[in-house]
Amino acid sequence: MADREELIAYYNKFNEDKRLLSRHGQVEFITSMKYIHKYLDYLRQEEHAEKKALKEITVEKETCKSPSQIRILDIGAGTGRYSVALSEEGYDVTALELVRSNLGVLKKKSSSVKAYEGNALKLKRFAKDSFDLTLLFGPMYHLHTFEEKCRALSEAKRVTRKGGFILVAYCMNDYSVLQYAFREGHILESIKEGMLTADFHCTKEANRLYDVVRLEDIDAINDAVGLERVQIIAADGPADHMRSVINGLTEEEFSYFIQYHLATCERMDMMGASSHTVDVLRV
Repeated sequence: MADREELIAYYNKFNEDKRLLSRHGQVEFITSMKYIHKYLDYLRQEEHAEKKALKEITVEKETCKSPSQIRILDIGAGTGRYSVALSEEGYDVTALELVRSNLGVLKKKSSSVKAYEGNALKLKRFAKDSFDLTLLFGPMYHLHTFEEKCRALSEAKRVTRKGGFILVAYCMNDYSVLQYAFREGHILESIKEGMLTADFHCTKEANRLYDVVRLEDIDAINDAVGLERVQIIAADGPADHMRSVINGLTEEEFSYFIQYHLATCERMDMMGASSHTVDVLRV
């Protein structure tokens, strides 16, 4: 894992809320929320179908679980951009955050989110099968070894009930190469200082705080933990590559960009160069 104190110092200065409220950040947030809702709705409908099959309900109006009956865990919740939004929709939300200042902001925003200080690698606070849907949206950015990533995902798997979903966010390798090495003009330095392998995979020397992956790295983690992918999403697609263009769009033009992005974000050819991906896994 990235050095704990260095990581905390970084996030004490970094405004995650502001990032997700920016135009390019909105793309990531809108997309992630769309798929969170997709799988929350699936859980509710599945519960209804099971009860109906058992003849426990007969009236069509009694459709499925209410939001308050679905338990969500947000690991690495930051200042609560997702936790608070989901809690306001009526879901039973628990948040875990490493950085105390972030946790303080989250608690000020919402008294309905059960928020705790903690580490994605140790979820001892939570019993097995405690949650229906688990978000692992920040920790994988900062876990530098395969073993740590597997441990975090294994912990998320342990606390998520059988049949539940885990949504895992990653920072992608090729976005970093294109952005930092080429667009920002650091390619010669990156090669000289061993930041890139011969096939342009970022090494641990590339960034002390962030770790980036390719699809094959994500696949290897899932295989090691024994989890099956339902789908993977290019959470922000090309948005991070064209921030200035997106910032210059009118609201109407931006709405069309969102439509374009949501129409293409499930395509596998969009994954590698996306800044973030969200991997959807079934327990």
